[in-house]
This record gives sequence, C-alpha cells and structure tokens, in this order.
Amino acid sequence: MATKSLHDGPQTRSPGSIAHSRAATQGQWGRAWEADCFSLAGVVCLLLFAPFLVYYFVLACDQYSCSLTAPVLDVATGHARLSDIWARTPSVTKEAAQLYILWVTFQVLLYVALPDFCHKFLPGYVGGVQEGAVTPAGVVNKYEINGLQAWLITHLVWLANSHFLSWFSPTIIFDNWIPLLWCANGLGYAVSTFAMIKGYFFPTCAEDCKFTGNFFYNYMMGVEFNPRIGKWFDFKLFFNGRPGIVAWTLINLSFAAKQRELHGQVTNAMVLVNVLQAIYVLDFFWNEAWYLKTIDICHDHFGWYLGWGDCVWLPYLYTLQGLYLVYHPVQLSTPYAAGVLLLGLLGYYIFRMANHQKDLFRRTDGRCLIWGRKPKVIECVYTSADGQKHHSKLLVSGFWGVARHLNYTGDLMGSLAYCLACGGGHLLPYFYVVYMAILLTHRCLRDEHRCANKYGRDWERYTAAVPHRLLPGVF
Repeated sequence: MATKSLHDGPQTRSPGSIAHSRAATQGQWGRAWEADCFSLAGVVCLLLFAPFLVYYFVLACDQYSCSLTAPVLDVATGHARLSDIWARTPSVTKEAAQLYILWVTFQVLLYVALPDFCHKFLPGYVGGVQEGAVTPAGVVNKYEINGLQAWLITHLVWLANSHFLSWFSPTIIFDNWIPLLWCANGLGYAVSTFAMIKGYFFPTCAEDCKFTGNFFYNYMMGVEFNPRIGKWFDFKLFFNGRPGIVAWTLINLSFAAKQRELHGQVTNAMVLVNVLQAIYVLDFFWNEAWYLKTIDICHDHFGWYLGWGDCVWLPYLYTLQGLYLVYHPVQLSTPYAAGVLLLGLLGYYIFRMANHQKDLFRRTDGRCLIWGRKPKVIECVYTSADGQKHHSKLLVSGFWGVARHLNYTGDLMGSLAYCLACGGGHLLPYFYVVYMAILLTHRCLRDEHRCANKYGRDWERYTAAVPHRLLPGVF
C-alpha cells in the first residue's frame, strides 16, 4: 500500500459553504458530502435493524438455546407471541446500571488520568504521547497511547478479584448480560447524539466537520472528524479501543467461568476461543500507535456507526462464540482442536506480518528488505485537493505481491477459526465470520475505489501487477 498515510483529502466546509468544491476530490477520503438514495436507504436500515439484530441473537441464546430459527418458528406457529418473548426478556436492573457506570468510569480514568508507563520497560512497544495523521484541515492531533496499560491493569484487577479478593463473582458479566445490553445501548445512543450536537454547535475543529443536510446520514456517519473534550479525551480513540475491546477478553473470561459453574469444566473449545481472541486483542493494544494511521482514525467521522457500534455491536456480537459455548459446552477432539489452533495462528501471522511489511515500507520509504529482498514498487503521482502534485510508491513485494489485501485474508482466517472452535451444531457462532467477510470485502472495494480515484492509471498498473484482492487465483 502507499508509503504515506492517506490523508490528502479535500478541505472540508461548514454547512453554509458547501459550495461542493468536490471538483478537486482526487483521492477523497472520509464520509461523503452528499447522501444518495442508496446510501440513505442503507443508513436507515442499519439504524432500524442493527439494534434488533443484536437483541435477536442475545434472546436466541437466552430463551432458545442459541437456535436462530426457533424464535421465528415459535411465533409463526402460534406457540408464542412477540409480547411473550419480550416479557421473558430481563430488563435493566440497578445492579447492572451500577456495574456499567463503574466500568465506563474506570476505563475513562485509566485513559485520561494515568499516563502510559509500559513503553518505559517493554522493548519494542510504542506508547505515551504520539502524533496522529494530518487531518483534511491540516491538524495533527496528539494522543496518549495507554491502551495496553489499561488492559493489563483491568485484567490484573479481575484476576486478583477471582483468586484473592472476591469482590464480585467471575460470572458477573454473564449473569447480567441482557441488563447490561440496555445500559450499553444507553451509552451508545447518548454518546452518538452528543457527538452530533457537538459537531453542529461546538466542534473541536470546525474545518474538519462534514454536513450532508440529511439528519439520518449525519447521525450515523458522524459530523465531526475528531471530537474531543479537553486536550486528551478523544472520542474516536477511546470508544474504538475502550470500553469495548478491553471488555472483550473479560467477557470471554466470564463466559468461561459460567461454563465451569454450569458444567463442571472449561472445555478445550472455550479455551481456544479465549486464547485466539485474546491474541487479537493484545495485538490491537500493542499496536495502538500504529492504529492511529488506519482508516478508522484517519478517515471515518465519529457518529452512531462508531459510537453505538463500539458500545453494543462489538462486545455483544464479537463474543458470540464464548456465549454459545456456555449453553453448548463443546469438547473438541485433539486433532480438530489442533487444526483450529493452527488456522487461527496462521491467520494471525499473515495478518500481522502483512501489516508489518506495509508499515516498514512506509517508515523507510521503501529502503528496506521484504522477504530478504529489496521491495518491488510502482512509482505513483497523484494530485491533492489543493492542486499540488505528490509522489508515492505502491508495494508489490511480500504479502502485498500475493494479493492486494492479504492482511484482510489473515483476519478472515482467524475469524473462521473462532467459529470452527464451536463445532457445527448451530449457525449462530458463524455469524461473526459471515459479518467479517462482508465488512472486509466492502472495505476492500471501498479502499480500491478511493485508490483508483487517487492514483488513476498508476493504480491500473498496480492491479495488473497484483491482480487479486483477497484470495490468489480466486478473488
């Protein structure tokens, strides 16, 4: 991929000056200035059905042993009414509300009040104050990178409680799973609404705001690029990493504790899910500084898509495998378990090494070795929104010579491993890999559309040199 961060999009405009200077939008990044009918329909569908989908998966496990078809059949055959299903659904409780408020408050304090110290003693780890990419308005934000530290402290507290302090039961998350869902929804909608109001009336950087004139699109995709409170509390970095991703491994540990409580053991399938997903989470926090240069931070505005998604969608749907294994304690044969572990580790290796090659290539401007050789490149020229010409390079060696997005392929291999750990008894655990395949394929096509606009004929040369996107010889 490009040796420089892709931040050369057009200057943004305030609502009163959307004179649509999109004529200079070669390489435009971020959300759109206008919402066409297709985009608007997709936005409305997501706003309406994504919360319902999360609720459906959770109630399927709670009331129908994780069967996705049983609730529909129950209603269709008259054995249950929607009101009956809703009546059996636990509501928010005082305990859940207190637990969730305590959790979010603890993560906020770890984020803003405790500067990172891990980078002082962990070789190779980049933490502390780091600079992000240049925004379209030319702003370079600074971030306190302390996610790994927050993860470690949080899990040390959890382990200390489990083995010594006994302040709360290790199954507390599972025991309050549905009441916590309502709390998470409350935070997701509250922060998304606040971010939109802030973008209109008191943005952190007005020049980095985008307005379409359509409420639903603005609400979902976000108005403000980097909403902040004070100098350090960055909404996008906080909600992308905390509280959802820190919670991911805690949720899995609580599910494992519940499986042991109910069935007398923790199965090897549950161990696999915990280990493979913990590797992914730790990788995220170890590379949090690198994350500042990815699409989520560099190009996406902060709206419901990120705010609600990080509070609800991520912790509730990314952990379906562990939830399923509480109700269905699958014990895998040793060869099968070894195969799943190998697939997960191989997927992680491809994902991490592909990203490492790209990052190394960018940092050294191509003056490095990829697979022991000087990298092959395609020299590119592109024009930014201000009319300036820039030079860049596209990497066609290593994993990036095999396929244009092989890092996504590795990610999908890991996602499949999580699902395969649950056996083949139900469809529910496989939602994750289906969702990730759709998400990453869409992201792949979106990235390539932007790169084609940015690099023009140079991108055609690149796609001729590396003809496949995800699967060599297939796609």
